[in-house]
Amino acid sequence: MKVIAFDADDTLWVNEPYFSEAEQHFCQMMEDFLPIHSTSQELFKTEMDNLETYGYGVKGFMLSMIETATRISKGTIGLDGIERILDIGKDLIHKPIEILPGVEEVLGALSLKYRLVVATGSRKEISQIWLRKILPPY
Repeated sequence: MKVIAFDADDTLWVNEPYFSEAEQHFCQMMEDFLPIHSTSQELFKTEMDNLETYGYGVKGFMLSMIETATRISKGTIGLDGIERILDIGKDLIHKPIEILPGVEEVLGALSLKYRLVVATGSRKEISQIWLRKILPPY
C-alpha cells in the first residue's frame, strides 16, 4: 500500500452535527405544513433525488431545502420562507471547521510512510482553505 485516502467530513473534522442542526431549524420552520419527522423524511428524499445533480455539500443542501419547502407548502412558502432557508444555509457555511482530536498526530505518523489523499464532498471552498492552512505538512 502506497496511498491512503481519507474522507474529510467527520473523519478529519466535525461536519454532521452542523447539518443536523440546520435540518432541525428547517423542519421546525416547516411545522405549519408537516410534522418535523415528515419534513425530515421529505428533505432526505429530495436530497437523494438531487445527489447526482448537486452532489454533497451546503449548496446542494440549501437547494434541496428550497425544493422541499416549495413542494410541501404547495408553493406558498413565499420569498420570506426562501430567505429563511438561505439564512440557514449561510449559517451552515460559516460554521467553524473543528479538526477532530488526534487527527494531526495520525496524519503526521502516516505521512512518514504513505502518500495521503483527502477527499471531501462538502464545504468545498472552506475545506480547501483548511487543507492548505492546517494540514499542509501531510
